[in-house]
This record gives sequence, C-alpha cells and structure tokens, in this order.
Amino acid sequence: MNTLAYDPPLDEDGYPHEPAMGDYHAIAAPADTLDIKTVPRIAIQAFCESEDVARMIESAAQDRRMAKAHVKVHKGGLAAAVDFYGSAPTPNLILLETRTEASKLIQGLERLAEVCDAGTKVMIIGHVNDVKLYRDLIHRGISDYLVAPINLFQLIGAIGELYVNPDAEPLGRTIAFVGAKGGVGSSTVAHNVAWSIARVYESDVVLADLDLAFGTAGLDFNQDPLQGVFEAVSSPERLDETMLDRLLSKCAERLSLLAAPASLERTYDHGETSFDGLLDVMKQGAPAIVLDLPHVWSGWVRRMLAAVDEVVIVAEPDLANLRNAKNMIDTLRQLRPNDAPPRLVLNRVNVPKRPEIKAAEFADALELTAAAVVPFDPMLFGTASNNGQMIGEQDEKHATAEIFSQISQLVTGRGEVAKPKGLALGSLVSRFLKKGKAAG
Repeated sequence: MNTLAYDPPLDEDGYPHEPAMGDYHAIAAPADTLDIKTVPRIAIQAFCESEDVARMIESAAQDRRMAKAHVKVHKGGLAAAVDFYGSAPTPNLILLETRTEASKLIQGLERLAEVCDAGTKVMIIGHVNDVKLYRDLIHRGISDYLVAPINLFQLIGAIGELYVNPDAEPLGRTIAFVGAKGGVGSSTVAHNVAWSIARVYESDVVLADLDLAFGTAGLDFNQDPLQGVFEAVSSPERLDETMLDRLLSKCAERLSLLAAPASLERTYDHGETSFDGLLDVMKQGAPAIVLDLPHVWSGWVRRMLAAVDEVVIVAEPDLANLRNAKNMIDTLRQLRPNDAPPRLVLNRVNVPKRPEIKAAEFADALELTAAAVVPFDPMLFGTASNNGQMIGEQDEKHATAEIFSQISQLVTGRGEVAKPKGLALGSLVSRFLKKGKAAG
C-alpha cells in the first residue's frame, strides 16, 4: 500500500501520539482568523456525500486565502474517488467526506492508495468523533481527520497547516489604504500609520507606495531613492527577498520604504496580476506591510484589495465620499465574504465654514463604526509635510499622533474601538440612502 505523504511522530507502541481534545480541528471554530495560513498554489479535489459539505468546500474555495488553489468538487465519497482515480492522475490534496464505518473505510483507503500518485495527501471529513479511528487513519498515512460539522475557516486552516512549514517565519500582515475620493489624505494616513506601527510596536514595517505616477511617500519621508516599486514589478522573474532589500530605502529604525517613481516619463498600465509576486515577497520579509493604493479602479487595485488582510478606506465627510465609500464597501463585501468589513477613517473633519455630514451619521449610513476621526489641522499637517516628518515625530503626545496610534492598534489586530451611540441620519444622508434603495 502506498503511503499518502505523511510521516507522523509515533509513540512507544508505534502509533502517532494521541491528540488532546483541543487538537481536533472540528472542536471549535478559531476565535481569530488572523492566524489562518494562506493555502499555496495546489490542486485540490473533493468527493462529498452531502450537499452541506459540498457547499462549504465551494465557499472555502472562494475565500481569498484559497485564491491560489485550484479546487474541484465531485459528488460521491470514497468509492467515487477510487473509481475516478483509476483512470486519472491524483491532485496534491484529496478531500473525502465519508459516513462509512471504520472497517470498510480502511478497506476503501487501501484501494485508494493503490491508485494515488506519490506525494498526494488525503484529508478525511468524517461524522464520527472517534480517537481510535483518528489514530488508525493517521498511522495509515492520512494527513488529517476532521469531524463534521466544520466551517470553512477550519477547513482552510487545516489545509494551510499541511502545506506550510511549521518552522517557517509567519507571513506578514498586509494592510491596504485607499481613498474614497482623490485628495482625501489617504496617503498621509497610510504613512503616519506605518510610522506608528514601527515606532509604537517596535515592529518591522514595509511601506509600499503603489501610486506609481504621483506617489508622495518619498516626499513625506524626505527620501529620494533611485529605485523602488517599478523595478520590483518590472522584473518578476528576478524578484526575491535579496532584490527587494536592495530596492528598499530606510525611513526609520524599523520602517522601510518601497518608493514610487513619481515620474511621467512612462505610463503604468500594469496587468491584474502584476503585483502578486511583489506582495508575496514582501509578506515573507516583514511582519507588517502597509500598501498606499492610488484612487483608481483597475484590475490590479481590485485584486490587491481582495487579497490583503485589512482594508482601510479614508474619506472626507461629504456626499461624494459617502457615495464612493458605499460603493467600495459593498463591492469589498462581495469580494471578501468571509472577512470583516473595511475600516473607515474620516479625515479632515471640521473644516471651517464647510457643510459636513456628521461623523456618526456618515458611519451609520455605511453600517460601520468609524475606526478614527482625524480633525482638520492644516498647520500641523502642513508643517510635517514641509519638514518630511510624521505627526508623531513632531509631537509624539499630540492628540492626532494618538489617533494614528489607535489606527495602528486596530489594523495590526491589537484591539477594537468602542462603538459610539448611533445618531439619526441627517436629511442629506437620508436622501442619499433613499436614492440608493430606489436605484437597487
């Protein structure tokens, strides 16, 4: 019988170590999805006996953490898999749902092993919580046994554990900042948050300025590097951690910048997948990656927003920003159905003599809680910009510096803000919502 690419640690009787109850993936859903590992580019085929499990696997296949995997779901359980692979090559991973009793299950797995290619892993979704069965299956080379019912987070986590080296460094957390409208200060917020993460939490941060034509990160940090993002995406076949290190410029002790060329000598018509390799390499090299995205709606921007761990939408409190933010949030909820909604940061609030939508009303219209409200302070931000400094560098105890620290806390998963009491919508927002419902 072929083994199925698993070499578990054995106890003194020759069996795998008996897992504690907490080791079973199906005992409870993860309290936090931040630690779920991204599944690499593998082929997965599932054989399901029930519609519920089939739908769950299909939903998992649509999750951003499974974006690189190719998943196909078949009807039928173990017998269908044996028949199918009698004349077809096996994928990297076979998922089997089974209700078969233990003795017949073992016999069926022996037949499956005879038609499995070397290196194929098998994961079983069973309906019996039996430690002895679990031990027998692992001893026979099964990679994992999950007890139904399970949710998609448990499945993705279990698959990720099979294919990620346990000794490898954890992948960095990716945080994308994008403006609901051009000129709302999304870049300023992104740069200050990146600096705050590096300074307050003493964590290595890479800030990537992806507004290739008009990026301002170099100016904001008083840097003028000769190379940066453009060189990284122009040579994807050569891009690795060593090349990325050469392209980064040091902004602070723990903050590195991948600068935009900010030049109009060429156009930047990148394809939808142009930045995929860069994102993968950056995640391998730093615990936190802050992406400063331009206010455009292109294939690669949409793809980046769908792939990152956190999305922060920066907006000013007016109707155009509200409309755009609502469109973006609705789209991202469809692109990221298993993730929390984007964070909302309201910037330049309380501009003198400017009619504004109240912060609470703006957030309520989007069915969100504002992560932060940054007040209008042209002297503070203008001085920082002219000096090539962040707000915290000018005055670490300033209230606005504390706001950026608060945002840093949220996007790195270190805490939540209390939801303010909701207020009644103003007439302007009410008209907008009614118009949106009528259009729908």
